[in-house]
Amino acid sequence: MAVYSMTGYASAQLSGAREPAGGEDRVASHARLGIELRSVNSRFLDLSFRLSEDLRQHEPALRELLQSRLKRGKVEVRAGMETTGDDAVREPAPRQLQRLGALQDMVLGWLPQARPLSVSDVLRLAGDGPRAGDFGPSLQQLARQVLDELLAARAREGARLVDMLRGHLGQLRALAEQARPLVPQLVEQQRNRFLERWQEAMALGGQSGGASSSEAAQDRALSEATAFAIRIDVAEELTRLAAHLDEIERLLDKGGEIGKRLDFLIQELHREANTLGSKSAALELTRISVDMKVLVEQMREQVQNIE
Repeated sequence: MAVYSMTGYASAQLSGAREPAGGEDRVASHARLGIELRSVNSRFLDLSFRLSEDLRQHEPALRELLQSRLKRGKVEVRAGMETTGDDAVREPAPRQLQRLGALQDMVLGWLPQARPLSVSDVLRLAGDGPRAGDFGPSLQQLARQVLDELLAARAREGARLVDMLRGHLGQLRALAEQARPLVPQLVEQQRNRFLERWQEAMALGGQSGGASSSEAAQDRALSEATAFAIRIDVAEELTRLAAHLDEIERLLDKGGEIGKRLDFLIQELHREANTLGSKSAALELTRISVDMKVLVEQMREQVQNIE
């Protein structure tokens, strides 16, 4: 299953559609219908519509169509009609103008504050072009086409994000492998230092004849070595880190709606990288922790765009 980004764009226009079989409504030959979809990331599905006045009645049907195929993202829908060609503006018949004038006089008689008809109002009301309701089937047809293109664009962007995430996963695994042997080396170095201190204490104890003081020094050295080993042990963090990386890999292979789960796993990766840095007892381990946090932050930015 594909992984979809929430970022995408698609648009299309339909001009002069022929009347379908069965007498369904059509787009007039002098009218052009256009739809544009823009999508960016969002925690939920957020639809906003900017439709021309003659298409506004179709918003519920468009909303239902988009909700059936999109799960997350802030999506802006723009749609409108424009006239094209030499026959775009038809001359109203005198009888139509007479009728509109009579209707206007009647309305103004009852509502003196009403706005008189403008030229555009007269052309729209007296013209013989298609009614707003005539665009429903053509609008749905064009909306499905644009939605297919938007999903294809989001799938292409999603594939690019997956490739980037897989690259970061490989780098994180390499850093974890670099960190794994460092801790035993540090523990061994510290144990040797504690042993040298204990031997020095034994030598001083032998000179002064204080056996009890050398034993106390030995106990203290062993206690410090044990506490140090526990304090810098990051085996558990590296194990959890590897488990999170495996789960992210599995989700990327699975695809689908994985954005929210990936976001949670990225938070867990950041926590493990932070703990690794706080337990650092060597400059090399600190560098590895910083490199991990940089990669995790880059992954977080990419995951924010996945549906």
